[in-house]
Amino acid sequence: MLKVFSFIWEIAKIVVISLAIIIPIRYYLIQPFFVRGASMEPNFENGQYLVINEIGYRFDDPERGDVVVFKYPLDPSQYYIKRVVGLPGEKIEIKDDLIFIYNSNSPEGMKLDESNYLPEGRITRGGINVQLNNEEYFVLGDNRSASSDSRKWGPLPKNNIIGRVWLRAWPFDSAKIF
Repeated sequence: MLKVFSFIWEIAKIVVISLAIIIPIRYYLIQPFFVRGASMEPNFENGQYLVINEIGYRFDDPERGDVVVFKYPLDPSQYYIKRVVGLPGEKIEIKDDLIFIYNSNSPEGMKLDESNYLPEGRITRGGINVQLNNEEYFVLGDNRSASSDSRKWGPLPKNNIIGRVWLRAWPFDSAKIF
């Protein structure tokens, strides 16, 4: 009887210690995320398993080109993944299938260069002209023709952002640290 009690006590200690380690990591540092849909193709595909860095944006702000996971502004129970295109305080204009950014460095506007992450010839449809406030971002899916993004539902509030994509863990043959 004493051996059984000792065994149960050891198992209970392992469970408590494991939970004490795992729960803070899961809720405050990193979070798993499954890609659903085609809005981020070709860079992220349906069914891929990602790990999100939740702590990074507590010290730094998102940058243009970052891929972020956030609570969908129209239904915070849903999570979306998109790429940051426009930063707080900027004006974003989409015309002639191109994206232009207006800010203090480019008051006349600059054409956004997305050649680092989008295939050549990818166009962005929409006649948009949006001024972002100091707590808003403009986000787009990489698969512009199949994405519900800031063109449709407006700027993304900063407080909706959960974190930045840190690791693609599944499938193993496409694993990558970002």
